[in-house]
Amino acid sequence: MSQRHHDGSAGDANYGVIGSTYTQYRQPEPRIAQFIDKALAGARTVLNVGAGAGSYEPLDRDVTAVEPSASMREKRPAHLSRAIDATAEHLPFEDNQFDAGMASFTVHQWPDLQAGLRQMRRVTRGPVLILTCDPDALDRFWLNAYSPEVISVEARRYPAISTIASTLGDHTSVLSVPIPLNCVDGFGEAYYGRPERLLEQGARLANSAWSFVEPSAQKRFVETLRQDLTEGTWDRKYGYLRTQPELDGSLRLIVGHGAS
Repeated sequence: MSQRHHDGSAGDANYGVIGSTYTQYRQPEPRIAQFIDKALAGARTVLNVGAGAGSYEPLDRDVTAVEPSASMREKRPAHLSRAIDATAEHLPFEDNQFDAGMASFTVHQWPDLQAGLRQMRRVTRGPVLILTCDPDALDRFWLNAYSPEVISVEARRYPAISTIASTLGDHTSVLSVPIPLNCVDGFGEAYYGRPERLLEQGARLANSAWSFVEPSAQKRFVETLRQDLTEGTWDRKYGYLRTQPELDGSLRLIVGHGAS
């Protein structure tokens, strides 16, 4: 059975706590959204599982959102549909009800990944899109040198790309999604060229991995990064990233096309 926190969150992180400033830092990035829109193709009805506050939901399609966290449902803007309180593992829909399904930055929260993916496949007659991060690529990010604890947590939580792809079926493609320098969706790598942003507690709070890191480790990270920025150490090692237009990092879009 899915774990439920006080606000209804059904994953390992309690969004009733960490979601307080989430929408200030996590906005849909238009250049990432383009990849999703293209993969949705001609779908008119779309299921969004683990929808959160509605990031990446297309505005020109009929979207049904599923979100177990009450605090995240409340953060959905008025122009989006109200989200249904349900979990990925128990979707209350008929077989093949939707043209397409999507889940962005959420599969690492699901207590039973394969059950959730099978449910998405069951209720979707067209493509199933999963926006996630490749755990095998996370340690390439400079954050690994400053807070290996965060990278280790993320690597344990994010499921293997091969596991997602094999569960969705034979007709599956995996796309590497470039991360733009001024990315407005503040997941960790979004700050690859703006390290100062990760000194902000709100920016860290909007990334659930930090909620699993001991306060002492967070304090050490902030102190070390601040000192290295002040002394120029970070810029000597990574300063080229400040002007690099895109990062080929861990972000992946997995598209299960269904039976051909």
